[in-house]
Amino acid sequence: MSTADRAVEAVWRIESARIVATLARMTGDLGLAEDMAQEALVEALEQWPASGTPRNPGAWLTAVAKRRTIDSWRRRERLDDRYRMFAHDLAETADADWEPIPDDLLRLVFTACHPALSRESQAALTLRVVSGLTTEEIARLLLVPVPTIQARISRAKKTLATAQVPFETPDPAEWAPRLGGVLGVVYLLFTEGYAATSGPEWMRPDVAAEALRLGRVLAGLVPREPEVLGLLALMELQASRFGARRGPDGEPVLLADQDRSRWDRAQIGRGRAALIRADAAGRGRGAYALQAGIAEQHAIAPSIASTDWRAIVALYDALVRLAPNPVVELNRAIALSMSDGAEAGLAAVDALAATGALTGSHLLPSVRGELLARLGRTEEAAEALVAAAALATNARTRAVLLAKAALR
Repeated sequence: MSTADRAVEAVWRIESARIVATLARMTGDLGLAEDMAQEALVEALEQWPASGTPRNPGAWLTAVAKRRTIDSWRRRERLDDRYRMFAHDLAETADADWEPIPDDLLRLVFTACHPALSRESQAALTLRVVSGLTTEEIARLLLVPVPTIQARISRAKKTLATAQVPFETPDPAEWAPRLGGVLGVVYLLFTEGYAATSGPEWMRPDVAAEALRLGRVLAGLVPREPEVLGLLALMELQASRFGARRGPDGEPVLLADQDRSRWDRAQIGRGRAALIRADAAGRGRGAYALQAGIAEQHAIAPSIASTDWRAIVALYDALVRLAPNPVVELNRAIALSMSDGAEAGLAAVDALAATGALTGSHLLPSVRGELLARLGRTEEAAEALVAAAALATNARTRAVLLAKAALR
């Protein structure tokens, strides 16, 4: 890959969501916005190797996409007031500095989370457009086959086009039926940033930061909605550990080995304050607030040994009842192993494995390997860790698992 190609790839990864969001706001058509942004990308791949990377590459791509949009309207003989308005706007903004507009991205999330779509389709479409994740990465994140994700995204686009859904932030009265989907997507986006499903890096801090920014914007829009505050608290508390989660060479540093002095105490404070505000609403803790409560227990503990694991197990018990999920049950098993011993944790893991949950994921065999090692069953532990490494799609995660297996 040439230097110019790498530059295009980097700019696209950073700016694509905002470019699509800007075009979607202007055209009112999400499908057209995506198509025109892709055409601008193709033009960049053709021109930048010869002309060099522009001073403001995001602005360059946006301007080219706008021109492509106008050309598309011209071909369809749609020279109306919108065409003239955008042509004038293009002349004024083509050379302007690139100014990301956060509200555009939020509008994009709200559009993709339209009630006309199923929750599954909302998640798949928004992750594809907003995060730039590939269908393979989304499939791994959602624990479903790739063809299923492809079908969901295709159906979602057709549904929005057929319903002629406008690209706009709905009125506050219409937020309620969309808010659950929006929160779910923001959480998944943060999860991908916290622990990347694939690629050479263990984390994607830029993706997590975008999710956190969206969470803060949402909390400003609906400051009395407890689950919005719960999600914000969860992300703030989890992000507070980012500085300690990677070693000098980018290798993963797990919770037990992290230097807690490197945790961001100001961010922990913000997370705990958001959780207090969520509890003050008096509606009980939802799924995000319960997870934030778990993260808070880790944040306030001086060490792994002094962590209140019984409190964490109790929070996981409540979470399993409220929102059953195999990953949550696996995390509960880990907490149970810390409070009641590795034997109890292993029994919970084996019970989960017997259900067929998390088949094809490295998560279950990796936890099983750790628990077997703690019980002194080293041969079985090594086998489980090697099996986990074979399933891992993230290079850093795979390396850690193989290294642990070699020590057994």
